[in-house]
Amino acid sequence: MAGLASLSRLPALPGLAEAGGTTSSGFRFADVTSSAGISFQHNSGAYGGKLLPETLGSGCAFIDYDQDGWQDILLINGMDWSGHKRQRSTLRLYRNNRDGTFRDVTAHAGLDIEMYGMGVAVGDYDNDGFPDILVTCVGQNRLFHNTGKGTFADVTDRSGLGKRSAFSTSALWFDYDRDGLLDLFVCNYVKWSPERDVFCSLDGRHKSYCTPEAYRGDTCWLFHNRGNGTFEDVTAQSGIFDSSSKSLGVAMLDDDGDGWIDILVANDTQPNKMYRNQGNGTFKDAAVEAGLAFSNDGRARAGMGIDVADFANSGHAGVAITNFDNEMTGLYEYDGKNYQDVAARTGVGLASKNTLGFGCVFLDANLDGWLDLAVANGHIDETVRNIRGNVGYAQPPQLFLNDRNVRFRDVAAELNAGFDQPKVGRGLAYGDFDRDGDLDLLLTTNNGPAYLYRNDQLEGNRSIRFRLVGTKSNRDAIGALVRIVAGGMTQLRMVKSGSSYLSQSELPVTFGLGKSERLESAVIQWPSGRTEEFKNLSAGRCYECVEGKGISPLGGF
Repeated sequence: MAGLASLSRLPALPGLAEAGGTTSSGFRFADVTSSAGISFQHNSGAYGGKLLPETLGSGCAFIDYDQDGWQDILLINGMDWSGHKRQRSTLRLYRNNRDGTFRDVTAHAGLDIEMYGMGVAVGDYDNDGFPDILVTCVGQNRLFHNTGKGTFADVTDRSGLGKRSAFSTSALWFDYDRDGLLDLFVCNYVKWSPERDVFCSLDGRHKSYCTPEAYRGDTCWLFHNRGNGTFEDVTAQSGIFDSSSKSLGVAMLDDDGDGWIDILVANDTQPNKMYRNQGNGTFKDAAVEAGLAFSNDGRARAGMGIDVADFANSGHAGVAITNFDNEMTGLYEYDGKNYQDVAARTGVGLASKNTLGFGCVFLDANLDGWLDLAVANGHIDETVRNIRGNVGYAQPPQLFLNDRNVRFRDVAAELNAGFDQPKVGRGLAYGDFDRDGDLDLLLTTNNGPAYLYRNDQLEGNRSIRFRLVGTKSNRDAIGALVRIVAGGMTQLRMVKSGSSYLSQSELPVTFGLGKSERLESAVIQWPSGRTEEFKNLSAGRCYECVEGKGISPLGGF
């Protein structure tokens, strides 16, 4: 923060009438938040004390917690500060009713618990078939084990993750040692607590929000899954320990294609980190040599959100990192040797210069086979307009449409439903909540509401989806790569946890096929090292792939 203290099987879905209008983008959004039954208000706890965490929350997730094949919604919340109690606020879990609406099941699920939540990571750490939830917090992070009966149990202490206080932000699950068990990576921001709060001021008299320079950094954490429900802190021996980092976003990738998952961290006012997996339980920071640590002019920017995906259909993932206003979003393309920031020449740079970006996700919004980029924007200080006249506190989200030549244009204003209305955006995630084959968006705002945008296709483009189930690999198949060939084009997706900012998108992977009715082949590289190929698959379906046991259509999406 540098610079400032299957649709045909469903009944008619609500919200279609709200969309209205036309778009040249091939799709439109309908704001179905209210009609879907999502009623949520984020509580930052702000009371006038200008405490740093108030500026940063919070995240969201698409999670099929009951494993019925329909994506549910999880919204993370903060709470009032000690001594300034005004209300009770908790996270919210909404169960998908399978008709375009949701039901609040927070209390029934056992999640009606107050905590100053920041982010969320979803993963089945014990391979029992039901996804578990890690909520990062200011203070003590919380691990909730899915009982498989519609409820969650707080296992923070008995898992070995208890008795740790920090200002944690984003997190992800991944199997770094390829033993079939998900390990946990947690980002920590700075060494802050209410007792350590620093007085910062823009005018020397009135307290303002501090920049991260006012606080010491803190190391990220790496926890190894022992396989008995407990975790071991391996931060130091793995080479992850770095107390200079001020980490906000984290994503996973296999940068060198060796089958061992690497980790990319977006840092605020400090160099970004790329922890390359050495395959022996240790990591080495290779961000500088890879070209991901700094901006093109050699500066450490204020990295917030991050996502990794093959947006150029080159066979190698690229990277997006959102930054502070006047810094531009970084868009890194792999040139065969390292990464080059191509934001300026692709149309992303200038369009993001006056925005402060947080959550960001690559998704094929119009199902043409090319990944687009959605970004949630919003400033950290409501007085920013008084300081920088061209920058507002609430800012429009952006959706950069990929024109297939690694050129992007922001089409947010074409999408209707108020998507481009200014918001104090933070978390962002995608998921096909209505099972019509395209990807919908979930967006959170700081101290404000959450928004659910349903994606409606206008040009008849097709898609194909894959739900992967590991057997030797971790059950979620996190880290698996799926490569398809269709219509003369090759596309690549990874099953991933983390990415964006404080948020988690759905685990199934979606490929846009344009007008293609079939794909020629799909190759899955499982985390275990196993490779499987399937041919001549039909568009308009979701396939379940079980490692070593073949593939079967689930029936529609």
